[in-house]
Amino acid sequence: MTTATASPSKPHSSRLAQLRPYLLHAGLLLAGFYYVYPFIWMVGSALKTPGDFFTMGLQAFPENPQWQNFPDAWNGANFGVYFFNSVFISVIATVCVIILTAMTGYVISRHEFPGRRVVIGLMAALFFFQGGYAILPLFDLVLSLGLLNTYWSIILVEVAGGLAYFTAMFSGYFVSLPKELEESAAIDGASFPMIFWKIALPQARPMIATVGLFYFMSVWNSYLIPLVMTLGNKNLRTLAVGMTAFFGENSTQWTWVCAGAVISITPVMLLFVFLQRYFVESIAGAVKG
Repeated sequence: MTTATASPSKPHSSRLAQLRPYLLHAGLLLAGFYYVYPFIWMVGSALKTPGDFFTMGLQAFPENPQWQNFPDAWNGANFGVYFFNSVFISVIATVCVIILTAMTGYVISRHEFPGRRVVIGLMAALFFFQGGYAILPLFDLVLSLGLLNTYWSIILVEVAGGLAYFTAMFSGYFVSLPKELEESAAIDGASFPMIFWKIALPQARPMIATVGLFYFMSVWNSYLIPLVMTLGNKNLRTLAVGMTAFFGENSTQWTWVCAGAVISITPVMLLFVFLQRYFVESIAGAVKG
């Protein structure tokens, strides 16, 4: 005669199943803290004295915040000029990239034309090239055009670097949109430009926000291109390049560096908050598609 015995592993496995969500959340909290704390420490260090910066270690905030570090950083490194340059260059370049890539992506996604596959293949090939590899020919091209040490030298080079990737993003998004509205408009006599501007582009608001956010961040944080294109005129440099003014030959104002970094990332954070709803819609649409 044999008797059935209960498996001792079932209660154990059920307890693990109950604990799994808590362990997962604990791990995510630790990972989030690991990535967020350097930012918190940077903000706190922007409020420290030079002595506190070296003696407080990983402690984030001092007992006596030094708010004067922010105006000192702003005035001590010509930050006002660099801030304006960054805003002007980033906004103009972002608008140009959104318009050009949206139009190109729409044509590629909606129309068959000779050489379409070649264009798609060339765009895919450009994904494997980093901008730094082309800096010398780009410098020679800008020099030959007489644009060196101007805003447009930075804007044109930055725009050229973002065309392929964001065209592919817009093309993929337009492919996922239904064609019925566009076909109805075409039957009613709407021209191709009207269909694009009045029907297709308004439907792509989430992708416009996503491309705008990603590309604005890319241009805002760009270092090599603004540095090389403005070697002869320091007043055209951006914040990313201007931050090097805090690093002296014999000493570095680390509290000013942190204050300058906080000033530098604030516009990007505000832009993300403003575009967050559209960004989430774009991600949700991509997952759903």
